[in-house]
Amino acid sequence: MGILCDKSPFMASSPDSAPAPTPEADAKHGPRRELKSRQTGWARLLSRALIASGISPNAISVLSILFAAGAMTCFLFVTDATTPLGNALLWFGAAAGIQFRLLCNLMDGMVAVEGGKASATGPIYNEVPDRIADVLILVGAGYSTRIEPGVIKLFEALPLGWSCAVLAMATAYVRLLQGTLTGQQSFMGPMAKQHRMAVLTLGSLIALGESLASREPVAIYWALVVILIGSLITFARRLNLIVRGLQAGR
Repeated sequence: MGILCDKSPFMASSPDSAPAPTPEADAKHGPRRELKSRQTGWARLLSRALIASGISPNAISVLSILFAAGAMTCFLFVTDATTPLGNALLWFGAAAGIQFRLLCNLMDGMVAVEGGKASATGPIYNEVPDRIADVLILVGAGYSTRIEPGVIKLFEALPLGWSCAVLAMATAYVRLLQGTLTGQQSFMGPMAKQHRMAVLTLGSLIALGESLASREPVAIYWALVVILIGSLITFARRLNLIVRGLQAGR
């Protein structure tokens, strides 16, 4: 399955350069990430089908939470599988859940803007389901290395996944804070949402291969480490961009 990530983490604007370009925006749906996938034939075809179906962009946004919950469930139970194949299928399910979550993120904006279905509550649905989905996926990934059965994992402390989830919330908060203070929102990385999900998808697929080879899966652990470090850098870069923007406006 292809990874729905259109930008390299290293293509984002430097905080030492001029302020980042204002992202594409719609008055009722809020700022939008610049995604090349919006211009692809398959995305346009799927968005037209969704527009014709009558589904609302807000419903698509909520649907992303269900896919994220599915990914979390796969992560949570991946160590319970009794065969390498079963284990591999759960890793694949986690990767698929992440990608379908991103697909919902792509389609809700296209249906809202291209389909003329943007609503007054669109900005809320554009942000809140995303934050919930981030927490579900990252926390689930953090628990995927535990050996306790099933939901018992939830009662054991594993800070890596939770730390990544907190930082994902923090990077989004700083982006929104920039919008409040300067009127612009920067989606710069190196670990914006699409980058986090790309790293986790890749980690899950490598873990799938590790399972089929009857090796201990360590890829997801290192994927979370990359996300943690990258999110700290992203938080600092976005905060620095706000400071520079406010100072330049004096």
